[in-house]
Amino acid sequence: MGNPAGVRALGYGHGVTEWASDTAGSLVGWPGPLVGSGARRAGSAAGSVAGWAGVPVGRVVRIAGVSAGELSLALDPLPDGAPAVLVYAAPEAGSAVSFVEDVLRELERVAVELFPAWLPEAEGFTAGGAGVRAVREAARRRAATGAHFGPFLAALAQAALTDDPVPGLSAEVRAAGLARVLADGYGRSRTALLVRVPDSLSAHGQHVLVAGCEWLAHRGGLGVWLLGPLPDVDRVETVAISPGGFAEEEAPGDFAHEETHGGFAVREDPGGFAVREGDARGRAGYPAIAYPAIAGRPHPGSASEQALERALATRKWAEGRAWNQTYQAYPLEPAIRVDLLWEPERCVVEIDGIDHREPVKFEDDRRRDVRLQIAGYAVLRFTDGQVSSDTDAVARQIERFLATRRAKG
Repeated sequence: MGNPAGVRALGYGHGVTEWASDTAGSLVGWPGPLVGSGARRAGSAAGSVAGWAGVPVGRVVRIAGVSAGELSLALDPLPDGAPAVLVYAAPEAGSAVSFVEDVLRELERVAVELFPAWLPEAEGFTAGGAGVRAVREAARRRAATGAHFGPFLAALAQAALTDDPVPGLSAEVRAAGLARVLADGYGRSRTALLVRVPDSLSAHGQHVLVAGCEWLAHRGGLGVWLLGPLPDVDRVETVAISPGGFAEEEAPGDFAHEETHGGFAVREDPGGFAVREGDARGRAGYPAIAYPAIAGRPHPGSASEQALERALATRKWAEGRAWNQTYQAYPLEPAIRVDLLWEPERCVVEIDGIDHREPVKFEDDRRRDVRLQIAGYAVLRFTDGQVSSDTDAVARQIERFLATRRAKG
């Protein structure tokens, strides 16, 4: 595909010439792109890679051969070797500048919610004069011994502690700083953004999205993985993911077939597996960005987990609980992340959001429950709505659940 009308070239210095719409807004002042040459086309070889460590990080690729539901299951819990992966539901953006700003705003929100996972020295700090000084000093010390930019890390830490807005810094500083912070929060070396592309995205919107993603990858060091149809953009490298989470060069004809039924996309993978999906932003209950839980604490982005923890924290019988733990019976068996666990009683409590209604997730929940029950665990499930509408009633049911298990010894 040549340079379409109204589109200009932006070189990023990696032997790749990228195209951005003139109406995408000026990225040059963020600062300007580096000079590059050559062009990478859709379907170009991804190289020989194995495992999640082989999926490219630091550039934009399109993920094929797997549905969003299958990929989310493969990344929960995060596999060894994978970067910290966050899932972003892309909107129809008018410009690359507005797209990038939306992504950075969401990443900042996640970083604030994850605090102090990425700055453990600040555990227990409270807002106030002494607390602000202490958290900024902790951030400066960490930056002095690592790859972080001190002023950004100190500003982000202060904002997370005080709930104040993050001070305005350049987009390039924010992108690179957030990529490092989020990786640290999950104990990983890199961060990747899995971008769910709406099936209804216009041709202009596709070019804007890819231009914004290229900027994030090259200026922020993020891996950007696109999942969804991009029929009007042919310059994005494609990587096929096998069911086991391995990346491989995509063979011709291996693209998943997509159709639309009742306003939702149905992706039929080469293996014949169909998954009902939709634009996450157009469906109630889905956030603009989703991110993994941190072991040992309720998910910061889950209001129901937070509400249940507040209720359980005041109850003596609830002691011994552990949030977001991983169970694996054997080294080669897929790991299972459970929402809430009482290990001595072998009790598991799961809180199911709207995504658990999807066929892939629903079937996986049943398989997980069977595996846990075979291992001697009892599983009690609630919906987000049950926890949110009557947290005390849920707590009472959990109390009876635990009492029954404890009575059996």
